[in-house]
Amino acid sequence: MTLSAENYLAVVTETMARVAAEQSDGVRRAADLIAAALTDDGVIHAFGTGHSEALAMEIAGRAGGLVPTNRISLRDVVLHGGAPASVLGPMLERDPAVAHRLYELVPVNPSDVFVLASNSGVNGAMVEFATLVKEHGHPLIAITSREHSGQVPSRHPSGRKLADLADVVLDNGAPYGDATLPLPGGGAVGAVSSITAALLAQQIVVEVVRRLVDAGQTPPVYLSANIPTGDDHNHALEARYAGRIRRGS
Repeated sequence: MTLSAENYLAVVTETMARVAAEQSDGVRRAADLIAAALTDDGVIHAFGTGHSEALAMEIAGRAGGLVPTNRISLRDVVLHGGAPASVLGPMLERDPAVAHRLYELVPVNPSDVFVLASNSGVNGAMVEFATLVKEHGHPLIAITSREHSGQVPSRHPSGRKLADLADVVLDNGAPYGDATLPLPGGGAVGAVSSITAALLAQQIVVEVVRRLVDAGQTPPVYLSANIPTGDDHNHALEARYAGRIRRGS
């Protein structure tokens, strides 16, 4: 396939349509878990490393999204845990030990639910964090690439991968290596995992809100902070979850 914006759009369009069709049942099951948690006064904790951090940003703290959401980041060990900034770097996501400190810093309640995103699903910090989530009895939804994860070894001592631990696994449809348009000399460009993960995240949110509305509840949904009534609306809703959700990390 020749390199062009048009061909990339064609690949993305096809991949999004395929993911939407193939993951529809998983999206509904994920929405069931989250709606049940919110009804039980739970909060959604979203965590992704690398470019999968975009998924956590898609879930937590954005216009049109749910308010009872908390974004977890590897930076939390510095921002909230007192670790020196020197610990941050591309290798941190491979360290299972950091997951324990990270989990300790999460303002978690028993009724909370977790959404974890990792395209590869094999790095030590993510797999260990998922292990801790399940050990504490929380529902876990994973967004990952089945194709990529299936072709690489786990970097966790147990040999497990993110998909092995989740109650619901959503496949983002990304190919091995994520990029889609091959280069003449090897390699490829045009990654898709961030786009399809965002699609899945928004589909889940819409389905959760539908369930809350059908149950006669008023969904706690953000307005854009860039409209006149946005701040007052959002601050009033955030106050319900004081100490349980973080913003700005």
